[in-house]
Amino acid sequence: MKVGRASLTWLNGGVTHLDGGAMFGVVPKALWEKKYAPNERNQIELRTDPILIQVDGKNFLIDSGIGNDKLTDKQLRNFGVLEQSMVAESLGKMDLTVDDIDGVLMTHLHYDHACGLTKKVEEDTYETIFKNAVIYTSEVEWHEMRNPNIRSVNSYWEMNWKPVVDQVKTFTKEIEIVKGLRMIHTSGHSDGHSILVFEDKDETFIHMADIMPTHAHQNKLWVLAYDDYPISSVHEKEKWMEFGCKKEAWYTFYHDAYYRAVKLNEAGETTDHIERERYEYN
Repeated sequence: MKVGRASLTWLNGGVTHLDGGAMFGVVPKALWEKKYAPNERNQIELRTDPILIQVDGKNFLIDSGIGNDKLTDKQLRNFGVLEQSMVAESLGKMDLTVDDIDGVLMTHLHYDHACGLTKKVEEDTYETIFKNAVIYTSEVEWHEMRNPNIRSVNSYWEMNWKPVVDQVKTFTKEIEIVKGLRMIHTSGHSDGHSILVFEDKDETFIHMADIMPTHAHQNKLWVLAYDDYPISSVHEKEKWMEFGCKKEAWYTFYHDAYYRAVKLNEAGETTDHIERERYEYN
């Protein structure tokens, strides 16, 4: 996908299946299941696919995937993980390696976004995967990653942050990664949650991360039960949907099992989309 001078490619970061009710919060199932069908266990399929952004001779990833050999058998079962990360293999198809990644843009550091940052080298020992990359995240998120509270302790894992301490660069409100590409702290899903906005002349893409994890979450009031600050999610989604629709922007997704991106017009109607290839898991 091309947006201005940026090229976007979705990598295979793995797949999870989480409870549909939790993913749509207080929205009645009779409404959300029409937009995003659940399985027989009331779970919905959620990809964890990093987006490779190639711009100005640099290679950036949005988030890192579910990783490999990081989850216990119980976690694999509870999180519905039918496929783990193949990010290195995806990069290889583009004649790239993990060493070619210049930066990893972490919207937040929950396990399903951050497990792909490190790999196990022996029992209880982990090392960084993207050794040449700067890892960007908000200052608030980085603090909570290392000091999780009673609610977030199950989402922020030491194995995902200790090996990358020397690579992390934090910001407060926003940071420009390259010309036109900004990371912006929103809070909402987590206190330190951030989105990405890229503008190049009259072309724009917005990555709302987990305040709009799928195409079915476009309604500003449809927020996740997982959100720590749901009212912030509502207000930030409203703000950035209004901003993007005026620009007829593309909205990209990390989790969506059906669409990689949708383009919305000023009325909020979908005018274009990119579908993900569908296939059966082994």
